[in-house]
Amino acid sequence: MAPFEALYGERVTFGPGLVTQAEEQVRFIHNNLRRAQSRQKSYSDKRRRPLVFEKGDHVYLRVSPMKGVHWFGVKGKLAPRYVGPFKITEQCGPVAYRLELQPHLVAVHDIEPDLTYEEQPIKILDQKQRSTRRRTINFYKVQWSNHFEEEATWEQEEFLQTKYPGFLPSTSNEHPKSCNTFIEKVVDLEILNNIGIKLLV
Repeated sequence: MAPFEALYGERVTFGPGLVTQAEEQVRFIHNNLRRAQSRQKSYSDKRRRPLVFEKGDHVYLRVSPMKGVHWFGVKGKLAPRYVGPFKITEQCGPVAYRLELQPHLVAVHDIEPDLTYEEQPIKILDQKQRSTRRRTINFYKVQWSNHFEEEATWEQEEFLQTKYPGFLPSTSNEHPKSCNTFIEKVVDLEILNNIGIKLLV
């Protein structure tokens, strides 16, 4: 008997056996999480029922009590959680309705038709390439809307072309970096010649 087995009561697990044991533990944990999630869902569904309202129905409006704020003449926890009833004038979505509120509730925010938020790229700050065994991938450092330059991210060229077509500059109008350097040198030589300085080659 090996000293490890005599001390701990089990044999040492090596190599593939250790990997198999870890995979079994991960599967066991995932199964337990799924069972716990299903159990909690069944408990929650017992207290829920689908509510469908139609135009013309009267419903109560839920308000959130805020600390130190007067709601309907009452401050703090004593403020009502629901007010109404109010008449439904329009159904704006599966669970969104527009109500006919009283004049003193005009400050309540209205329903926006589109609540999705998507950032847009506004400027390219830098460019680099990364070579693999099969191809070369172009990356662009992009500044996004409502963000500073310090928060710019590196994005692949394929992603930008697919998600934001027309954002990247046309490759036909771009010059390689070496070509740009050559053009800059030619311009510098023309400037020196114009001011009367001749270079000996």
